[in-house]
Amino acid sequence: MLKLIEDDGWLKAYEPAIQGRYDYFIRKMDELKGGKVDKISDFALGHLYFGLHKTEDEWVIREWAPNATSIYFLCDSNGWKRHEAYSMERLDNGVWELYMPIHALKHGDHYKLEVEWDGGAGQRVPAWARYVTQDPDTHIFSARVFDPEKPFRFSHARPTLGTEPLLIYESHVGMATEEEKVGTYNEFRENILPMVKAKGYNAIQLMAVMEHPYYGSFGYQVSNFFAPSSRFGTPDELKALVDEAHRLGLLVIMDLVHSHAARNEEEGIARFDGTYTQYFHGGDRMIHPEWNSMVFNYGKNEVLHFLLSNCRYWLEEFNLDGYRFDGVTSMLYLGHALGQTFATYGDYFNGAQDTDAIVYLQLANRVIHETYPGALTIAEEVSGMPGIARPIDEGGYGFDYRLQMNIPDFWIKQLKEKSDEDLKPGSIWWETTNRRYNEKNVSYAESHDQALVGDKTIIFWLMDKEMYWHMDRADDNAVVARGMAYHKMIRLVTSTTMNGAYLNFMGNEFGHPEWIDFPREGNGWSYKYARRQWSLASNGFLKYAQLQDFDRDMLAHICSVPDFEQQELVKLWEQNDDQVLAYERGDYVYVFNFHPTKSYTDYGILARNGKYRIALDTDAPKYGGFGLQDPEVEHFTKYDPEFSFDGKGRLMLYLPARTALVLRRVDGHHYNKK
Repeated sequence: MLKLIEDDGWLKAYEPAIQGRYDYFIRKMDELKGGKVDKISDFALGHLYFGLHKTEDEWVIREWAPNATSIYFLCDSNGWKRHEAYSMERLDNGVWELYMPIHALKHGDHYKLEVEWDGGAGQRVPAWARYVTQDPDTHIFSARVFDPEKPFRFSHARPTLGTEPLLIYESHVGMATEEEKVGTYNEFRENILPMVKAKGYNAIQLMAVMEHPYYGSFGYQVSNFFAPSSRFGTPDELKALVDEAHRLGLLVIMDLVHSHAARNEEEGIARFDGTYTQYFHGGDRMIHPEWNSMVFNYGKNEVLHFLLSNCRYWLEEFNLDGYRFDGVTSMLYLGHALGQTFATYGDYFNGAQDTDAIVYLQLANRVIHETYPGALTIAEEVSGMPGIARPIDEGGYGFDYRLQMNIPDFWIKQLKEKSDEDLKPGSIWWETTNRRYNEKNVSYAESHDQALVGDKTIIFWLMDKEMYWHMDRADDNAVVARGMAYHKMIRLVTSTTMNGAYLNFMGNEFGHPEWIDFPREGNGWSYKYARRQWSLASNGFLKYAQLQDFDRDMLAHICSVPDFEQQELVKLWEQNDDQVLAYERGDYVYVFNFHPTKSYTDYGILARNGKYRIALDTDAPKYGGFGLQDPEVEHFTKYDPEFSFDGKGRLMLYLPARTALVLRRVDGHHYNKK
């Protein structure tokens, strides 16, 4: 019996389905290896064969286009005209090949393919192109030769996590500048990476790196899967960014979009050889009903070769440390999980799952971890599919982490629809700790999706327009005070209940005041909201800096506890009427009073006997609070004949409204029995 089933008795009824998926994975892996390679990662080497490559004395390009009747190579040196000398030769299995003399191409040259098929033709950017740029005047995309005289060489090894948990600073290179423009890899390397390090994060997660024609898609509509977006710079500049991050000890995780592809034809792969079904499903399954994009056919071995090679390529070519897999939930279900509630275990094993996509995800994780054993993979998965972040050989899918997407949904729903009096500790505890047994998760308070145009950030929901006028440190405004308090508390309870990793989207640590809206026709192609206003937290006289300082010290606390996320998480107190929550991790006790108006004196929390000192206080003046606690006061447990048992007593505390404390147990012998 697979360990996934052994660990969860409710899965026993679905053993045939779970075992069947695993058996299919083994069969497919053996099929792809074909007795020719020992490891599935050795199957994922298409990028070394397909695409444009330079040898000592010639160039060679290969593409897979089974429906094509002829293919011509068009480039600057042949005047973008069809020549027989640049006609590709058809090989077996729909593969096309062309050898060209070394002088035919040089660094920076543009090129495309003219693909002909029965009844039609069209210019195409090669599917395996590694560098694609857009003409600033015509806006047409074309592949580019990238063969610099001095190619970039990595100098720094990949860092590894120590005893601290994974702390991710999610970022978008283009909107990482304060100027109203598209930022670059170089600017991010020079300006943002040192800031991320100083903030206390140990990883960056880069969104929108894979080339995408429409900037406003946030990188979710990919056209060229092997090309880093040229709107931010060159491939070597991205490599330099990664290398500098590694020098600083930061891991680099990239958003990998294999759940769908852009419908663009000339610059994408939607109709590369004249058919829509070369890489994608046909009929009703071809177009994603919500995203209006192309859905991959994971049942075709050639598609698996393309995508698995893509997994290996970015790891090896750009020295990445792992991936966030976008849209995993959409991949798992034939109906993309649209309109499904997933109320019972049967919803995961009712035949509505895409077994081919499931096996692809298992294969992808096997390829990634064989290529680089230290790689990290994160699944954006909201349905709760059992086993997503469990090893494949246990019956799982092989991801290292699952995004705990219910948490940001909970916080936004709370702020949108309920009052402060409805902040119930029971609900908060449930949402932040409700996860599948033995799976690591990424906890986060708010998603970048929730800040996209049409919605608001957490700070905006808390303060609204008041933050535009009352964020000066000297300003005393009740709405802002409430927002400051809850902003810190929400982050503290979300991060300290993690069981694997914590994530923050850039700027939200200091309460970035505005939404995200990329340039588009509806806003006059403005970049006003596609940027980050770093000066709000750095100018010294606004309260944004105090939120930023709290976030830094919160992460420093987490990192100060060895193996923090592995420390047992024990609920000590949950009182919905009082709106008080307390829990313990190791030697630390976390106490929250979410009540908007009630403060409590000598409030007793059942905790292990001992002496406690304040390690972190959300209400400290340096974090924009009122300083109602004396940080020098020591706190002792008190004997309570009704509740004291098993080495526990009442920890008597002053709990001002809308504040949270982190207390460290410094001596287990102090205990007052009176």
